[in-house]
Amino acid sequence: MKKLLLLVFFTILFIRCSSTKNISSNSFSKSEIALISNAEASKPMRVYKITNKSDSLLLRTKSSYIKPNPDNDNQQRFIKRLFATVRDSMSLGVGIAAPQVGILKNIIWVQRFDRENFPFEVYFNPRIIEYSNKKQTVKEGCLSIPNRSDTLNTRSFTIKIEYDTQNNEHKTETVDGFTSVIFQHEIDHLNGILYLDHLEKEMKESKDRNN
Repeated sequence: MKKLLLLVFFTILFIRCSSTKNISSNSFSKSEIALISNAEASKPMRVYKITNKSDSLLLRTKSSYIKPNPDNDNQQRFIKRLFATVRDSMSLGVGIAAPQVGILKNIIWVQRFDRENFPFEVYFNPRIIEYSNKKQTVKEGCLSIPNRSDTLNTRSFTIKIEYDTQNNEHKTETVDGFTSVIFQHEIDHLNGILYLDHLEKEMKESKDRNN
């Protein structure tokens, strides 16, 4: 009987922990909700910078899955505020990731230069599943790295991505050219990676080749 009670207790505990984990991975934290709700949906959010120690620590943290939910007010407000941030006159970027405004969720906006009128589109849980061997040389900057831009030579020319839409449809797509660089850059942010990491790796490999 005692063994049975212990088994029931640990089963309940496991279910509660699992349930909490699932809720956590799908929801914003209290601090994230506070950031999202501190202004109306049309207002940009503060962009986190690597020049600030606490900002830099968050930018180096991996983001988590979030289930798209068009009926969730916090989620919809955040999407709009993230877009307002990338289009703000102080930013005017071509892409932005949620961690850049302090929200550790897998959400990005990307400007699609490969489509008519260059629209901005939002993506949930984007992931690169294939990289081409062909590379391209591009100059990159970052809203979170002020007053700097650098040329990278190791971005893949073509990538295959999978992602969720706002309506929770799962899709795959092949992207090439400069738009693929934006995806690579923003998805890196979701994994706590900055373009400077690629630059450092390129410089190290170049130095090793020349030694």
